[in-house]
Amino acid sequence: MTMYFIKVWLRNARVWQKHIKASLIGNLGEPFLFLAAMGYGLGRSVADVEGMSYLEFIAPGLVVSTVMHSAAFETAYGSYTRLTTQQTFLGILMTPVSVMDLAIGEILWGATKGLMAGLVVLACLPFFGVSFSWTELALVPALFVEGLCFAAMGVSVTAVARSYEFFHYFLTLFITPLFLFSGILFPIKDMHPWLASFFGFFPLSHAAEVSRAFCYGNPMNEAVFWHIAVLLFYSIGMTVVAVHLLKKRIIT
Repeated sequence: MTMYFIKVWLRNARVWQKHIKASLIGNLGEPFLFLAAMGYGLGRSVADVEGMSYLEFIAPGLVVSTVMHSAAFETAYGSYTRLTTQQTFLGILMTPVSVMDLAIGEILWGATKGLMAGLVVLACLPFFGVSFSWTELALVPALFVEGLCFAAMGVSVTAVARSYEFFHYFLTLFITPLFLFSGILFPIKDMHPWLASFFGFFPLSHAAEVSRAFCYGNPMNEAVFWHIAVLLFYSIGMTVVAVHLLKKRIIT
């Protein structure tokens, strides 16, 4: 791998600047609607959860779910469009950029978009009456690591997809269940033990735990370090898988 992956990142960033308004509305509309409907609406009828109001409970989880959706969507539909419809990857590979550089650049860009979307949601939460600790600033690297994980998943799916319809499986059967059952809307421990263990295995559950710990001033405990280590493991592992699959797709 060379440093040409930065060129790939810059190319995507320049294109994104031309569509920034539509991109932000698409990425941020859903979490804000959930805050309004679930936090203000349902939240008024729900008892406190783990010592917090329901709005305070779901807010950090909505930050990490926004990162997940934005990163995965960018490297699924976005990367697939650049691979097939626009033939952008073909043009890029006519330069000294290698397939590995291309894959890493796409993953980094997806993680960057996820981070930006997550930070916007995080910054807007005080307007909904959710106050956080100063330690939430340390959440930024963790959100980026989470973004790397889901961006790499998106590139992996792009590498094996043969049509846009294929992404319905990825989003409906994987991304949506993670959002619903990873401790964002209710504590995982409230589920059946084997379901809690199953969904606790996935990265979004760890990201949600890290987000709550940092947002509410409790980042320095062994559990948080464990959750971060798992996120790093997933990010590195999925990046390796994404590079391999994209190489296989393009070269063969």
